[in-house]
Amino acid sequence: MQNTPFNMEPAALASAAGNILNCTIASLSGPIGITLSQPYLLVRHMRITNNDTANPHVVTIYKGANGGSAVGTEFGWAGYSLPAGSFSDWVGYAKIQSTDYITGKADTANKVTITIEGEVGFSL
Repeated sequence: MQNTPFNMEPAALASAAGNILNCTIASLSGPIGITLSQPYLLVRHMRITNNDTANPHVVTIYKGANGGSAVGTEFGWAGYSLPAGSFSDWVGYAKIQSTDYITGKADTANKVTITIEGEVGFSL
């Protein structure tokens, strides 16, 4: 089955770790004769943007548990000081299972946004 591109709309980061992205679906019932599995994501690009033109902000993104921010699960940026009015890109190839969550936080709520692009796929 061919993967389908996805582009997550910008999400503002809170000052406490919160869920940003997860690909779990509620129903696996598919067409007659096909049993679907949970999807997975192939993250290829993430961008964090500091919308505050006067102050830098510290950003950490995690890959792991629901709402997680455990040490050792940092993904993309870990305590990264994002300069005022700027952005930073992560480009790579990371498989995110349906049991994984992308979570994140900034030192000040609603000053940094994140967008994520990649592909969504299903194993048959």
